[in-house]
Amino acid sequence: MRVLIREIRIREGRRRLDDSNVKELAESIQELGLLNPITIDRNHVLIAGFHRLEAVRILGWEEVECTVSSLDGLEAELAEIDENFIRKNLPPIEYGEMLLRRKEIYEMLHPETKATYKGGKFRGNQHREVVADKMSATTKSFVKDTAEKLGVAPRTVRRQIQTAKNLAPEAKEIIKEADTKISRKATMKISYLEPERQKEAALLLAAGEIRTVDEYTAKENPEEKKQEPKNPASLKEVVAELKDPDKDCSGTPDSFLEEYSAFVRKFHKEISWYSDPYYDTVFPHVSMEQLASLRELTRSICSAAEELFQKVERTMKI
Repeated sequence: MRVLIREIRIREGRRRLDDSNVKELAESIQELGLLNPITIDRNHVLIAGFHRLEAVRILGWEEVECTVSSLDGLEAELAEIDENFIRKNLPPIEYGEMLLRRKEIYEMLHPETKATYKGGKFRGNQHREVVADKMSATTKSFVKDTAEKLGVAPRTVRRQIQTAKNLAPEAKEIIKEADTKISRKATMKISYLEPERQKEAALLLAAGEIRTVDEYTAKENPEEKKQEPKNPASLKEVVAELKDPDKDCSGTPDSFLEEYSAFVRKFHKEISWYSDPYYDTVFPHVSMEQLASLRELTRSICSAAEELFQKVERTMKI
């Protein structure tokens, strides 16, 4: 159906328009027409097509073809957020804020999933009676549902949520307004800093005085940088060297130590993810049985490493 553009309302807090995208859309619509209608709810509140709507507005259209969705209220807002996630170039701050809002809406629509964030096992539809009549209960947590929709790992969703929560307001504004694009990875690393240091790191990045957050932390902790090994060989380099047809492929103590060092570096990198602030909310709710399982897993890692060390020690030619 066709709807007067002036009657379409934009929900407060909508993400900012990308002027270059609007211009490109306007040129395309002028040449080909509007290929995909705008989506609105029954109250003419925009759900999807913000940039298309602005494009036809600047073209001077008074009416636009719309699809009227049966969704309304929180469901409509959730659909709008999911539509915005399709855009691959969302700024990291906007991306994180949208994730926080999606979490808030998802847990209001599916309150039975909120138990996941208060400790204990995910309860699925055991709380069916608290779900609104028109909403079906779900067996998916917010993280699982979002990860599936975005096509990313659950851990990625958790990190982005924690980043959005941890960023100080001043650092957020600096990153949001920076002329130089600050990546999601850099934004995440900034969020790990103390609030007063977040602002300084963000300012230096925005001004181009540093290229990475690691440069900032290295300046703050010069002693740590001194202790780093000089030019450690990567696992890729070691493997490439072993595949060299002109090289003696028999193992040597040096090649063994290089490979093992690469494995240990990778292990430290992987296990560091569990120091993510997200898990700080999980640890207090670990049961004694789960703690015992964690202890066994930890011992198995240490035991495997110790067995290897003892084997090397036993077979040494002294």
